Amino acid sequence: MATECEFSKELNAFIDEWKAKPGNLIMILHRVQEEQGYISKEAAMEVADRTGNPLARVYGTMSFYHFFKTIKPGKNKISVCLGTACYLKGGQDLFDEAKSLLGLAATEITTSDGLFSVEPVRCIGCCGLAPVLSVNGDVYGKLTKDQIDGIIAKYR
Repeated sequence: MATECEFSKELNAFIDEWKAKPGNLIMILHRVQEEQGYISKEAAMEVADRTGNPLARVYGTMSFYHFFKTIKPGKNKISVCLGTACYLKGGQDLFDEAKSLLGLAATEITTSDGLFSVEPVRCIGCCGLAPVLSVNGDVYGKLTKDQIDGIIAKYR
C-alpha cells in the first residue's frame, strides 16, 4: 500500500528499529505525533504498512488512547485544565470563552487559519493556581474568563 507520507530520517530509523519489537505500535505512533504534531491518515497508513499491522489496529490504538490526535493542531496550542480543582474554580468557563473568542463551534478544535487550537486537558499539574490554561507550554493561573482575550492576543 503506497502512501504519500514523508517521515524524517530519524523517524524512519526509529520505525526500522522498533517495527519488530513487542509494543511497537504505541511507541511508533508517539514518535510520529511528536514529529508531525498529530497522526494524519497518510501517516497511519504508512505505519500500518511499515509495521505489518492492519490499518484497523492502528486506528483502534489511536482512538483508544486519548493522547493521540488525528486533527492537525493550530500553531498555538491552548490547553485548558478541566481537572477537579480547575473545573471547580471555573475551568469550563475558560474553555468556553477561549472557543468563543476564537470563533470555534462546539465540535471544532482548530481555527480555520490554523493559528490556534483549543483542547481540554485533565490536569496540568498546577492545582494551586486553579483555574489554569497553557499556551504552547506557557502556564497562566488564577484566571478569570475576562483575561483570556489578552492571553490570546499575545500569540496573534
